Amino acid sequence: MNTLTVSVVTPDGPVLEDSFEMVSCKAESGELGILPGHIPLVAPLSISAVRLKGESPQRIAVSGGFLEVRPDKVTILAQSAERPDDIDIERARAAKERAERRLQAKQDEIDFRRAELALKRALNRIDVVENR
Repeated sequence: MNTLTVSVVTPDGPVLEDSFEMVSCKAESGELGILPGHIPLVAPLSISAVRLKGESPQRIAVSGGFLEVRPDKVTILAQSAERPDDIDIERARAAKERAERRLQAKQDEIDFRRAELALKRALNRIDVVENR
């Protein structure tokens, strides 16, 4: 079967470079499914899990960034990207609780937005670990 080379890169360096049959991710405009031969595309990513389908399926938690698609290669430039084994689940749960407390406090607009993003990142990490 045809495959795509998938590269996931963060400012801290590469996270993944491997071949997969399909990439599913959530762009700001909606859910994307990418197969080999896909038309070129650049899209901003949402805080979500990137699902990589192949011989050994994987999920990676990304916290925004960009997706670049070429017919034979997908490059994800993410602000942060974590494999399930690299995520500290207890730390993610603690971050979720902190963000929920801040959202309930409703202090000002800036803190609310930061807490909302922190909650999304924490929920994404928890989802990636629990649904490997």
